[in-house]
Amino acid sequence: MHAIRRVVFNQKGGVGKSTITANLAAVAAKRGKKVLLIDLDAQGNASHYLSGVLEQDAKQSAAGFFGQMLNISMYSKELQEFLSPTPFDDLQLLASHPELSELMGKLESRYKMFKLKEALDQAAGDFDEIWIDTPPALNFFTLSALIAAERCLIPFDCDAFSRQALYNLMASVEEIRADHNPALRVEGIVVNQYQPRASLPARLVAELRAEGLPVLDPPLSASVKIRESHDAARPMIYLDPKHKLSQEFATLYDNLA
Repeated sequence: MHAIRRVVFNQKGGVGKSTITANLAAVAAKRGKKVLLIDLDAQGNASHYLSGVLEQDAKQSAAGFFGQMLNISMYSKELQEFLSPTPFDDLQLLASHPELSELMGKLESRYKMFKLKEALDQAAGDFDEIWIDTPPALNFFTLSALIAAERCLIPFDCDAFSRQALYNLMASVEEIRADHNPALRVEGIVVNQYQPRASLPARLVAELRAEGLPVLDPPLSASVKIRESHDAARPMIYLDPKHKLSQEFATLYDNLA
């Protein structure tokens, strides 16, 4: 069995990256897929969203997984030993931890950016889908994720400044594909916080489509319900499956190639 590996990546913060990752992973699990979410953002928003825990034990987290790479040992543990369950069936978590920030420089200097890919190659038979949330920067952890993944989703929040950043993001993904990971491709642009009655979002999305960029349907509506979802630590498909935004996440998942 080969697990589909997706990374959600944007260097801009506040575009809904963690929310999109967690909700699409939850939809996959709800559909009966065996899903792993890997949270490489030291802020840990996706981890808190799925577990309800503000901060995981460092040893039982992504910090523990990456930290062992700095210590030569015959008894290094496999990825599965660092995973945590979530309250949701078929959805496991490699939780974030603040210590990731402290580890980054050491991991980078020792050129450990291929280790995540190696671990996922070994664990591929345990999952149907692997989703990776990344920091809002092209740093060691983001590079590790892009090397390990096959498909990249880019959140876009209908901001004029985000449009230029979008071209740079796609160029970065293409460079990593050429240099490190021939299997990587941009699967699509996820339009988030969409307000159809506002003129700017509609115009920006139409222009992106006209340029031939892979804008995915449907756009995700702006909704206060997502804040309730965060507060309850329950992705939309579990909090309120009939809500418009829940249905948009479900349809977006179905439309992924």
